[in-house]
Amino acid sequence: MTESPLCELCTLLDVAAAASSSVLWRDADVAVLLIDDAAYPGFCRVVWQHHVKEMTDLSDNERSHMMRVVWQVELALRAVMQPEKVNLASFGNMTPHLHWHVIPRFANDAQFPDPVWAALRRATPKDALAARAALLPQLGAAIAARLTGLTT
Repeated sequence: MTESPLCELCTLLDVAAAASSSVLWRDADVAVLLIDDAAYPGFCRVVWQHHVKEMTDLSDNERSHMMRVVWQVELALRAVMQPEKVNLASFGNMTPHLHWHVIPRFANDAQFPDPVWAALRRATPKDALAARAALLPQLGAAIAARLTGLTT
């Protein structure tokens, strides 16, 4: 997939066993990555696998496909992890490669109700983090089940 050797997401997608994430599902255009973030178990990234900077660079069908994947990941997160809220974000200022962050949020997480990139408000209880981390195999299976057979 290497389209740009300087692009973090191209490199990440090239590495099958990346240390910071694992691929939960992929097709020819989109990949769903589980991000290894101890503070936010269940944090996923939905990545367009071709080097594209903006949603409007995609065709209507491609945009629809990308967003169907985002929505199915959100539905799986809600069903398995039962968060207070799900945050969806697409920035790409530092990595100009189209991707969406899909982040389960809980009232007792370290930054809630602020964005996950804000200053810490509290420490997330360790038992809560452990319980969320224990759900990750179920989450991966739920995402794969929801996306199997999804077509462009």
